[in-house]
Amino acid sequence: MKRKSIRRAKQQKKIIIGGTAFGLLLLLSLALLILSNKIGPVMEQIQGKPKEADKPDKLLEQYYSYLEEGKYEKMYQMLDEESKANISSQDFISRNQKIYEGIEAQNINVKITNVEESSKEETLVTYDVKMDTLAGEISFSNQTVFKTSEQDAHPYVLAWNDSMIFPELTATDKVRVSTEEAKRGQILDRNGVVLAGEGTASSVGLVPGKMNEDSTKDIEKLSEILGVSQESIQKKLEASWVKSDSFVPIKTVEKLTQLEQMTEEPDENVTRKVERDAALLSIPGVMISDTEVRQYPLGMAGAHLIGYMQKVTAEDLEEHEGEGYNENSMIGRSGIESLYEKELKGQNGYKIVVTDSEGNTKSVLASTIKQDGADIQLTIDADLQKKIYDTFSEDKSCSVAMNPYTGEVLALVSTPSFDNNDFILGMSEALWNSLNEDERQPLYNRFRQKLCPGSSFKPIIAAIGLKTGAIDPQKDYGNAGLRWQKDSSWGDYHVTTLHDYEPVTLENALIYSDNIYFAKAALKIGKENLQAGLEELGFNEKLPFEISVAQSQYANTDEIASEIQLADSGYGQGQILVNPIHLAVLYTGFANKGNVMKPYILYQEEAQGEVWLEAAYLPEQAQLIENAMEQVVQSEHGTGHGAYREGISLAGKTGTAEIKQSKDDETGTELGWFGIFTTDENEENPLLILSMVEDVKGRGGSGYVVEKDSQILDEWYQIKESVVSD
Repeated sequence: MKRKSIRRAKQQKKIIIGGTAFGLLLLLSLALLILSNKIGPVMEQIQGKPKEADKPDKLLEQYYSYLEEGKYEKMYQMLDEESKANISSQDFISRNQKIYEGIEAQNINVKITNVEESSKEETLVTYDVKMDTLAGEISFSNQTVFKTSEQDAHPYVLAWNDSMIFPELTATDKVRVSTEEAKRGQILDRNGVVLAGEGTASSVGLVPGKMNEDSTKDIEKLSEILGVSQESIQKKLEASWVKSDSFVPIKTVEKLTQLEQMTEEPDENVTRKVERDAALLSIPGVMISDTEVRQYPLGMAGAHLIGYMQKVTAEDLEEHEGEGYNENSMIGRSGIESLYEKELKGQNGYKIVVTDSEGNTKSVLASTIKQDGADIQLTIDADLQKKIYDTFSEDKSCSVAMNPYTGEVLALVSTPSFDNNDFILGMSEALWNSLNEDERQPLYNRFRQKLCPGSSFKPIIAAIGLKTGAIDPQKDYGNAGLRWQKDSSWGDYHVTTLHDYEPVTLENALIYSDNIYFAKAALKIGKENLQAGLEELGFNEKLPFEISVAQSQYANTDEIASEIQLADSGYGQGQILVNPIHLAVLYTGFANKGNVMKPYILYQEEAQGEVWLEAAYLPEQAQLIENAMEQVVQSEHGTGHGAYREGISLAGKTGTAEIKQSKDDETGTELGWFGIFTTDENEENPLLILSMVEDVKGRGGSGYVVEKDSQILDEWYQIKESVVSD
């Protein structure tokens, strides 16, 4: 072949010397071939040299490319016959897969540092490897041998052994991963009371070696007691790791404590647990042991706020890939548990080691130190949270409690509720269905919704009316009676109110909660000014608060659509919908000379407070409205007079929102509202409470809510006075 190429070159030279056009063309073609790098590979093939991609260094890069992609079968196909004789394809795939995926290897990078022909048949390749794992980066230098092959398709094959995985690894060694679980952070109230933390429950399990030979009836009985399917129990017993003396956990249940066992007059719950444990222990093979669990001491009182944890799903693992979760991890599913999942979770510690056949550690490949999760301290007062829940537990309600001068949120309650501990223990399908099918909607978080505020919205309309000059606070607008309409263009539609009074001034309109006064005020403010005023107060935008809540609105569409809708908006009807936390926050402007405070729930040692909306109301006008709201509570004619407390300066506003299909609908329901706050900024324990209760029609309307909030005020000041006196 070589002589032939040389002879052709001489012939070409003669032709060129002879000056023929054909020779020139041929020479030009040859030059183009050389310039386009096409002749090089052709000559290499002619001379028996491998393609660039078939050289040992490129083949090694291809091997690691297959590894990164998880193509273990293709990796095996690159091995020489001697290597294949030492390990089967199935064993090769299994070993590599278990090791690399077990350590969660990714971003595998190989760098060739040297290629050397050690003999005619062998080439030694030296290289560096780096990879990320769950225990951090692993890097090492290594060498491997490629042998020449007689196969045209594969001129080189890989002489593989276990040291290619890690240099110190032999065929009898194992790669092990040990995990040191990070401790999840606690959720604490402002006084350090645990709202979510470590607790103890009972793990009910089976020891196969102690079960009856025919355990069919025993499993059936266990299934009935625990509310777990027989198929699920059987599947757990058949797991590959289970041996005759293994403890196989079936379900975690609420623990029967020693103190409860000693109770002379046990309540219904204790009796139930005693009977449950007795029935369980009567089944051969059943054992009950203590296990650590996440525990929520407030239970139903804090469930919507604190949230709960659940076992991760496949979707969670995909969404949080690389964040240290595995199929057995728990994750915050709602509330504060979800909101601060990253901070609470912490990071597990991992160690990847090579061990010999005796289990002795040969080397540590990588390790990370565990980092326990951070504790999250809230501004919440656990006593107040529980008191509000207990007061409204039988209602469909929500309540917001704040310090009106700092913006600290002291309580967030939604009733009815659920026990978030049930999610930790493993909620049965029957309980889950009962919660979802309950018409009272215990899973529904009401303090995150937007609701019709009724007359509790009138102070906000008053503030906008004063700021725009539409309302003269001293002017007597005249008694229009209990029914009013602007003119005949409204047809049969009238605005109605409950009280007849004089003079019809702003203060009296708030004291008597006059719908007609505020309907007229809204019309005088005008649609454009009212919408602009509400947008300045945060309507149609996200509330700056850690917990995401529904945005307040003034219309279902982009704008208020009619004159009647505008009039109804003036007294919190029409299509006005407000989030309860937002409304409570807007009330803080009356206590702070027109500055609306920013709400927050993460505790600060020195609570300074931050203004969200500066000069939202003009100072003198904010004071005027606050004075009128004081009279709502102090005056015997005031709708909030039931909350009057001697020695405490309070201001408030009631509201009853009608929820019905039409003006003539008599089957609709009513929402009762009451917002009240302390007006003395020097008060030792200032408090603002805003509560909403559904279905108050026929139960006293907003007066029902006034009575409930009054009970909370009484206990708040009694509790706090005793703490201060101590």
